[in-house]
Amino acid sequence: MADLPVYVLERDFDAPRDLVWRTWTEAELLVRWYGPNVETVIHKLDVRPGGQWLNEMKMGDRSNYQRMDYIEVDAPERLVGLMANTDAGWNIAADPMMPDWPRVLLTDVSFAETAGKTKMRLVWSPHEASEKEIVCFAAAMDGLGKGWGMGMEMLEQLLAEMQN
Repeated sequence: MADLPVYVLERDFDAPRDLVWRTWTEAELLVRWYGPNVETVIHKLDVRPGGQWLNEMKMGDRSNYQRMDYIEVDAPERLVGLMANTDAGWNIAADPMMPDWPRVLLTDVSFAETAGKTKMRLVWSPHEASEKEIVCFAAAMDGLGKGWGMGMEMLEQLLAEMQN
């Protein structure tokens, strides 16, 4: 099997780490930036090892579903989990728009504070993926920054609002 492709997103926020952490761990804040250009509905958010985040992204009359199974939660420094595409019953399933997209992604988000500012680092890689899933993820990596980038812009605005 090929070496695993790894997507890394780093972003500096002019906000204390505790605030940035809250935007990833409180449902009412998370829905305001996660999934740009869609309606984000959080059905469950239990941020602890063994806990889950059940997320629905509505686009008009259709929905995509995701779940995150948290492996490690070290507040306010790190979140590690397995993010999966699911069906409406929260069972891991292929992405209906990209059937070769990895069903599960290892997601590692860290938050480091220096002088009242926070560096967030997200690392995403296919988990127990097939060769087709690995190839699909690698081919999509150049475009991943667009969606994540839009979300990060929204997150930056949210953090500015939280500090005013």
